[in-house]
Amino acid sequence: MNVLIDTSIWSLALRRRSADLNPQEVKIDQELRELVGEGRAVVVGVVRQEVLSGIRERASYLRLRDRLREFPDLVPSSFDHERAAEFGNTSRANGISGSPIDLLICSIAVSNALAVFTTDRDFERYASVLPVRLHETRGWE
Repeated sequence: MNVLIDTSIWSLALRRRSADLNPQEVKIDQELRELVGEGRAVVVGVVRQEVLSGIRERASYLRLRDRLREFPDLVPSSFDHERAAEFGNTSRANGISGSPIDLLICSIAVSNALAVFTTDRDFERYASVLPVRLHETRGWE
């Protein structure tokens, strides 16, 4: 199964130095590298935008932008946007608030039979009421 990589994972892997990662973050970084190597990592435009936002140094921005360009965007359909709104309604009815971007990521993942790889705990809450699958790191030692 292919995996939609969320902003939190890309930021950890591409915006932080390996030497600064704790043991759990090292496992996450290693998992991302494996998914990329296996050709299973998927990017959506809103995640690309979030990852690239706020980078002050132009050279760093260009370097990161060029690395992300290796991954074509999975483009959401009108149906994905409609279902994201429906997911928002379902979530709120269950006492869970969600950002429109997160809910669009959930909708795109469901449409394309993708698991979501994230460290954002909000996605665990979404998965409790929506048909969203989360990707877990493998047992790296």
